[in-house]
Amino acid sequence: MIPVLGYEGRTVAVLGLGRTGLAAAKALEAGGAEVVAWDDGQSARDAAEEAGYALRDLSRAGAFDGVDALLVSPGIPHLYPAPNPIIAAAWEAGVPVDNDIGFFFRSFATEDWDNFDVQPRVVAITGSNGKSTTSALLHHILVENGRPSQLAGNIGRGSLDIEPAHDGEVVVLELSSYQTELARSLTPDVAVWTNISPDHLDRHAGLGGYVAAKRRLFAEGGPDRAVIGVDEPEGRYLANQMAEGPLDDRVIRVSVSDKITRGWTVFAKKGFLSEYRKDRQVGSIDLRNIKGLPGSHNHQNACAAYAAARVLGLGPKGIEAAMRSYPGLPHRSQVIGEKAGVTFVNDSKATNVDAAAKALQAYPRIRWICGGLQKEGGLDGLTPHLGSVVKAYVIGREPEDFARQLPGVEAAICGDMATAIAEASAEAEAGEVVLLAPACASFDQYDSFAARGEDFSALVQAVLD
Repeated sequence: MIPVLGYEGRTVAVLGLGRTGLAAAKALEAGGAEVVAWDDGQSARDAAEEAGYALRDLSRAGAFDGVDALLVSPGIPHLYPAPNPIIAAAWEAGVPVDNDIGFFFRSFATEDWDNFDVQPRVVAITGSNGKSTTSALLHHILVENGRPSQLAGNIGRGSLDIEPAHDGEVVVLELSSYQTELARSLTPDVAVWTNISPDHLDRHAGLGGYVAAKRRLFAEGGPDRAVIGVDEPEGRYLANQMAEGPLDDRVIRVSVSDKITRGWTVFAKKGFLSEYRKDRQVGSIDLRNIKGLPGSHNHQNACAAYAAARVLGLGPKGIEAAMRSYPGLPHRSQVIGEKAGVTFVNDSKATNVDAAAKALQAYPRIRWICGGLQKEGGLDGLTPHLGSVVKAYVIGREPEDFARQLPGVEAAICGDMATAIAEASAEAEAGEVVLLAPACASFDQYDSFAARGEDFSALVQAVLD
């Protein structure tokens, strides 16, 4: 773990006692802080008390007397749609509110680093879609090329739960908007912005607040290098703000829609990744037959991970070899298996319209399992990408409403996953893909997108056996 520095002998309150909160409490105690903990859920409180943490009801008057800081888990809203009452009470008491990411950046570097030959570095990756794949892919590239690396943040282990850095190690952090918005310290060596699309709008009071939350990693973080996807106006705006001029190679622009050759750029066109620097090509990879990275959305992830790996000093050949052995992440363009020429793909993480649209572009003929708890904005963004859909099999609480928003697409109202898979697998023909890419949240029928993907995978496995 990373012991939290600067709070020895002081009291820190921890609000939210899930994976992140408990790891943070442990790291605070390791640094000499006195921890008081609270969670609205009784089971979480019981688990924390069993682990030896003192509970304090932070909703009571005077609860913040003697408290020096409040560490908040990322799922707890601190501003929109309304401040959590406990966070509001901390503000009133003048107690600084932070999260584990802020504590991590203040505590990661230690005096031990003075004895290292190569200083450890942190790569922080954010964006709407693809940040998990980009993070996991970069970590895989580093490990395959003999570079010590740890993967943490919004994926895998909590940021404070990792081991202290080794000589030359690279920590890859996936960061959500919930994490970047609140962290009081953000100082990555390399920051990556994959893309932007509307998501979590209620939590950030609209798209502007959502973009602003992610932008903090760059504007306030001051990274040495910024890798920025520029296929949306927000990315182009950010790249323009970060760069001192068109040839400023502290900003690496990434695209899967345009061939950009001015400055330091990485782009993918028709499945070919190209790296340009000082107006000439210096690297390329044929991505078309890399099984773990299908479709243009994964080519965008590959470009972002490639650019970050190049910043870290790796060569194109080593990066390509590692990409070819990348197994992919569960629930993200995950190939479950094939039978009679039909491929079954689990992309349960496609929880919004933009992610689902990218999944639909990855395959020519699709039996599409879709639906769930719809997000704001409707499904209009899917319309230009429905040409590859042979038939839709709609699940979720309101499948009829979802199906009505798919113009020109034959749709079966299935309701549940088992029915959808039974019908899709029975009707699919050789060369087609049965694709789970819901374009919706899972919470009407499942606890998480992972639970939804696991149900899909288990049911498909029964078909394959």
